[in-house]
Order: sequence, then C-alpha cells, then structure tokens
Amino acid sequence: MIRAALFDFGGVILSSPFEAFAAFERERGLPVDFLRTVNATNPDTNAWAALERSEVTLEEFGHRFALESKALGHEVDGGDVLALLRGRLRPRMVEAVRRCSERLVTGLLTNNFVLAADPTDGHEHVDREDEMAEVLSLFDAVIESSKVGVRKPDPRFYELACERLGIEPREAVFLDDLGVNLKPAKAMGMTTIKVVDPDEALAELEAVIGFSLG
Repeated sequence: MIRAALFDFGGVILSSPFEAFAAFERERGLPVDFLRTVNATNPDTNAWAALERSEVTLEEFGHRFALESKALGHEVDGGDVLALLRGRLRPRMVEAVRRCSERLVTGLLTNNFVLAADPTDGHEHVDREDEMAEVLSLFDAVIESSKVGVRKPDPRFYELACERLGIEPREAVFLDDLGVNLKPAKAMGMTTIKVVDPDEALAELEAVIGFSLG
C-alpha cells in the first residue's frame, strides 16, 4: 500500500533546466547536450557533485566546471551555468503535491546547493522566496543534498528520506525527471515515475495512489 509520495524539485515541481541549457548551447554554438555531458562525466566526483554536497564554494565550482568543460572541448564558466537554473513552478504539479499532502506522507528529495541571495533581485527575489516557502510547507520532510552531504543517486539519500518520513521504501512512490535517480529507488522497492511530460506523470501518479489530483 502506498503511504508516501516523494517528489524531485527541478524538472518535476519546477520546469526543467534542460530547456535553458539547450538555449544557452545554441547561443554559444556548443554541441547539443554539451552541458549535460559535462555533468554526466565522472558524476560522483565532478564539480557539480561536489557543489551539491557543499564540498566546494560557488567560486571553486565555477573554476572546476570551466576546467572540466575545457577538457571536453569547450570551456564554459560554471557561474554562467548556475544562472540557467532558475525554473518556473508548475501549477498542476504544486496542486498535486497539495492534494497528496492531505492524504499521504509527502517528501521533497532534491540535489541542490546553497546560493547566496542576490541583492539586486529586489521585490522579485522576495516574492519568489515567499512562493517557494509556501510550496515547501506542503512537505512533511525536505531532504537536501547540500545539507545531508549525500546526493541522488546514492542509495543512502533515499534511505535518509525513508527514515525521516517513517516509511518503508515499498510504501513510497517517487517522481523524478532523471532515470539515473529513479533506478536505485526502484531497486529499493519504491514505485517510480519518470517525469517527461508532467500531465502524463500525474496521470500515472493518480493510477498508483488511487485518487484524483485535480
């Protein structure tokens, strides 16, 4: 029986950063999916992995990413990549989380990093922070790689989520937009849903949990 609904953040609740990556690559004349290739090279030890475990500063990340991308043929400053990560909330997905929170245990499982607030953002920054805080309040637990020092797809990350929520893996359904993050969750016994099209993913989720999400 499913007792918990677990969600990734970027690419699930927020729009996918891959759209911004693709536009950046076109503007810079980079090969298609070049940024994803850099991120997928040495995925457990590269600059991105270190940033999401809070092992490097933003400046160190920028330098390391530049070196890693240069080694693959095109030097890209890591700071330029971080600027592409500002996604938009998906209203239907937020409403789905809200409805799940009324009947199930809910968890947010996110690989993230600590980014200092930009004082030039002004009211836009404040409004976005309030909006995000409202979404985060819907979850019984928020598991962040930058705080726990481990990241998806490390199995320990999912174990921590289950421990905090007081559930067994077989009692959870987990939504993520990356297959590599779903594979260990499924191996542990979770029901998994890959989010490519949000509407299709929500239809799958409704079928798993047995009630309407709006």
